[in-house]
Amino acid sequence: MMPLSGSAYTYTYAALGEYLAWFIGWNSALIYLFGIFTVAASWSKYVVFFIEIVSGYNSTRKIVEPPWGWNQTANIFYPTGQAINLPAIAIITATTIILIIGIRATATVNLVFVIIKVIILLIFIFSCCKYVDTKNYDPFFPSNLGSFSEYGITGMLQASTSVFFAYVGFDAVATAAQEVKSPERSLPIALIGSTIISLLLYVGICTVMVGLVFYERLNSDSPLTVAIQATPYGLWLQIVMTLGGIASLTTVGIMVMLSQTRIFYAMAHDGLLPPLFCKLHSRTISPWISTLISGIFCAVVTGFGPVDIFSTTSTISALIMYIFVHVAVIVMRFTHKDMPRGFEVPCGRWLLPTIGSLLCMLLMKGVPVMAVYIFLVWTGLGQIFYFSYGYWHSQRRRFRKNQELNSMIELKLNPASNIGTVTSSQLEPDLPSVTREDDV
Repeated sequence: MMPLSGSAYTYTYAALGEYLAWFIGWNSALIYLFGIFTVAASWSKYVVFFIEIVSGYNSTRKIVEPPWGWNQTANIFYPTGQAINLPAIAIITATTIILIIGIRATATVNLVFVIIKVIILLIFIFSCCKYVDTKNYDPFFPSNLGSFSEYGITGMLQASTSVFFAYVGFDAVATAAQEVKSPERSLPIALIGSTIISLLLYVGICTVMVGLVFYERLNSDSPLTVAIQATPYGLWLQIVMTLGGIASLTTVGIMVMLSQTRIFYAMAHDGLLPPLFCKLHSRTISPWISTLISGIFCAVVTGFGPVDIFSTTSTISALIMYIFVHVAVIVMRFTHKDMPRGFEVPCGRWLLPTIGSLLCMLLMKGVPVMAVYIFLVWTGLGQIFYFSYGYWHSQRRRFRKNQELNSMIELKLNPASNIGTVTSSQLEPDLPSVTREDDV
């Protein structure tokens, strides 16, 4: 409907106005920035594990974790005994370089890694399904143990909140809409197709894993390894699956950083961020300065900071962002009735958006308190930045100001609408400044 960079930010801008769009754009940046931290840290752990199972060398010394960590249970910082997370810095650096090279190179690299990870996931499903023990599916839905997060319906909601960050990957498709050929056709196919394919892969992997071992044994940092140990395949399948994890996290990292830079580009284009964030490279036509700044910032934070504290904060921002998207769908049906729609949300006038909004609100119940605090601090910083910079440099506000000036000039130049008489000498000093303002 609006094939521009920015995704939810752009949609909210058109439906609900500049201020709410700023709120969504600012929190979208939180989703993707914190997402980069989480993905890079996870990628580092997979690389360390891969080195260990291949060579037997324990590489967890000094250079694979930041000096400080975060204990989510006790809500305290603790020293890790490490100096720097070098693998995380390496993957962020490589991703930044790929994105600066251009969207075509990014798409090619991403496609290669996606094909690799899908093949590896299919290898796991079809090679292990014959060793599934159906007794492990009983009980299929464990009953609640007395607290919100322990099994049952509420436990399922808690788990859904924890994994909700994974779904921002579908939003990432829309952030690059401005760089897509035939977006009115390509984007619906990409969004719906990737959702269905991901659903089938998720269900397939989980069904086989739980069928191989009892679900309580999967409460591990490497559940796939636990599941593989129940098969006769041994080390080679662990190596293959670890490579699949590395490939998967590589594609996620590329798409998350791509999305973050495109949202900054859209906000800067609207005047809400400094213009350097929308400056394009003359040859690659990519927002290279924005990408470079984001890459350096993420590399420093991931290399030296306790990224675990940020892992669940992205979830609350994503849930709030999707609430606004649902509301915008309803609003746009009334405010933009005649606008061409390449794809129309089924039951989009009331039913589906209302259900979606309520489900997002329900999932917020499982967000940790610390994540809420970080979200509020980030939102407060956003308000300061908006009213100190974005409000005064807004392209929409500048356009309205120019319209008002033009109306004043028309009023002065139309004698029939004036009370009294205005001479030409009185008008002359005003005209040049107005002309320059219009040129800007």
